Amino acid sequence: MRADQVLTQALARAADGAFAIGSGGRVVLWNRAAERILGWTAKEVLGRSCCEVRLCYQGCHVMSLVEQGEAVQHFEMQTRAKTGKPVWLDISILEAPAANGGRSMTVHLFRDVTATKALLDLVGKQLDPLSTLNGDEVPLLTKRELEILRLMAAGANTKVLAERLHVSPATIRNHAQNIFAKLGVHSRLEAVAYATQRHLF
Repeated sequence: MRADQVLTQALARAADGAFAIGSGGRVVLWNRAAERILGWTAKEVLGRSCCEVRLCYQGCHVMSLVEQGEAVQHFEMQTRAKTGKPVWLDISILEAPAANGGRSMTVHLFRDVTATKALLDLVGKQLDPLSTLNGDEVPLLTKRELEILRLMAAGANTKVLAERLHVSPATIRNHAQNIFAKLGVHSRLEAVAYATQRHLF
């Protein structure tokens, strides 16, 4: 049995949601847990891009990081299930290179953390009564994420941010992914505009 077939069988039985992107940028694997969590069947998803099923957005850096051989830290993102219900996912990335004539895949393992996020938000509001601004919820960014967002607002690009903070460009891109997910935006420009409008810094 080929390595990719063994991996596919293992992921089929996993309790966590799993989908894989092939070299063409299309979904080539979708397990039952993914169907249970998000409501999409494998038949509806296979062959489509992850953006089409709200698991990514235009300009996502994950695949470019994988192509460069960079490690991708797990991240959280908000999406919607097939029904339209908002869902928070914690996603980890695993690169499965081609072996024995099989195909290479980028596997995304994920679990629903919506309830955990809601609980953390509730606790945050109880601890910080100023966690709302003009009736809008203000996302909870880490100190490092706020620092990166401030530097982005000042015009720093990935290379400058990495040099200034003494980390790799991949780490900066992972932080940017987390910031975008928390703010519900798709670009640095949108993130800076969002933060400026809400006086996050």
